[in-house]
Amino acid sequence: MTASPTLHLRPFRAADEATVIALWYACGLTRPWNNPQLDIARKLTSEPELFLVGTVDATLIATAMVGFDGHRGWVNYLAVAPNHRRLAIGRALMHEAERLLIERGCPKLNLQVRTANVEVIAFYRSLGYAQDDVVSLGKRLIVD
Repeated sequence: MTASPTLHLRPFRAADEATVIALWYACGLTRPWNNPQLDIARKLTSEPELFLVGTVDATLIATAMVGFDGHRGWVNYLAVAPNHRRLAIGRALMHEAERLLIERGCPKLNLQVRTANVEVIAFYRSLGYAQDDVVSLGKRLIVD
């Protein structure tokens, strides 16, 4: 039995950008219509302290982009390096995201998961999340 690594959570730093983007690619989170550099730049204009990274032995291995719009909390870009999965790191990131949102008075956290990503849906269900009876709609306002 191996011991779980010691996870340290902290806000994103500019020097993390290349590593974060590489992690997102490794985790399959990027899409052609989302420019990760622009997504990071945009997040840094609003609640940058809620853009979390997780490190183990000074190596960046996880991210969570948390937000609160005054009505709902959101988590985007939750990522854990493939070789660090199943070590409760995603669970720790979500716990911290929830704590930070509760601290701000957020009554409910929403997240979106692609329907084909059944493993991630199961992960969130194990944390107590349930599918809402809603349809998620979107409209691209700025083409990246």
